[in-house]
Parts: sequence; structure tokens; C-alpha cells
Amino acid sequence: MRNLLPRIGFIDETSLKTNMAKTTGWSLSGQRLIDHTPFGHWSTQTFIAALRHDRLDAPWVIDGAMNRDLFDLYVNWPPLCIPAT
Repeated sequence: MRNLLPRIGFIDETSLKTNMAKTTGWSLSGQRLIDHTPFGHWSTQTFIAALRHDRLDAPWVIDGAMNRDLFDLYVNWPPLCIPAT
């Protein structure tokens, strides 16, 4: 099993929606609350990477949601592929 560890990778994906930023808050009485949201526009960003036993491999940030075509592209991406030995 030990010799298989360099070949094993778990793919993990997480996303961030900037429209989920809080739109209300507290300010002093009679004053308007002004704040900013990340990136200044509403969007979804997805982060995907391969988790290895000793490192994070092949990180990729996508401007938008993950779909099958993007996932297939990521899985067949050369830095993620390890030749069979």
C-alpha cells in the first residue's frame, strides 16, 4: 500500500457565491452603512484541486459553476494524470 500513496489523489471542489455577502448591518443612528462585497460583482467561483497524501496538487479556479465538461477537462489535465508504472 505504501508504494501506492504517490499515485492516489482525491479530487475536492468547493465554491463561493459573492451574492451571499451580507447586505444588511448596523451603523450609528442616522448614518448610512456603506460596505463593499468581494470582486464588486455577483458571481460564482469554483475551486477544485487534487488532495495527495503530502500536498495539494493541480489547483484550478473557475469563474462559474462546475459542470461535467469542466470536470472531464480537469480529470484529463496532464498535471493530474500520473503514468502507470
